[in-house]
Amino acid sequence: MKQEQVLDVFKQSSAMLEGHFLLSSGRHSDRYFQCALLLAHPKLSEQLARALATKLPQNVDLVIGPALGAVTWAYEVGRALGKRAYFTERAGAGKESPMELRRGFKIQPGERVLIVEDVLTTGGSAREVLAVVKAQGGVPVGIASIVNRSGQKNPFEADGIAYTCLAEVKVESWEASGCPLCASKTAGPAIKPGSRPGASQPA
Repeated sequence: MKQEQVLDVFKQSSAMLEGHFLLSSGRHSDRYFQCALLLAHPKLSEQLARALATKLPQNVDLVIGPALGAVTWAYEVGRALGKRAYFTERAGAGKESPMELRRGFKIQPGERVLIVEDVLTTGGSAREVLAVVKAQGGVPVGIASIVNRSGQKNPFEADGIAYTCLAEVKVESWEASGCPLCASKTAGPAIKPGSRPGASQPA
């Protein structure tokens, strides 16, 4: 699947939003990928997962992604690879709370684990999952996402981890103090269309 086709899938599902957004990193942006809207369509999700699976190592025992955004995506990639799928979640409220495996999920020592995200921006959540995998004795074989908006070909090169995506998208983002949209009188306040408590929803 070509990059243009991947972005068309986002447009079909109204999952690529344009406006003034507050990202999880605290930065502001003029575009937001709301993957929950895309993953609400099983056929589109399956199409993307199968396309990604063709680019991934096949010697994977387990697929794992961070809650909440990558729960459905991890399942779809696991299904495409014929492997089981887990998700990590935070031990408590707030993004400072550490990621952990719960609900009886366990990684056996030596299991080969693929970490997945829906959209990769800073890679922070994926690195938290990576730490959980290593702590449980798993062997990370790669990190993969639908969209890479980090601005780097492989944000995990320094970690020695291979990275795969279906589309690379350059999206402008700024520190809140230097955001031109905030300075504009027409853009309106930044909204946070994510899933965390207190997040605003786009109109």
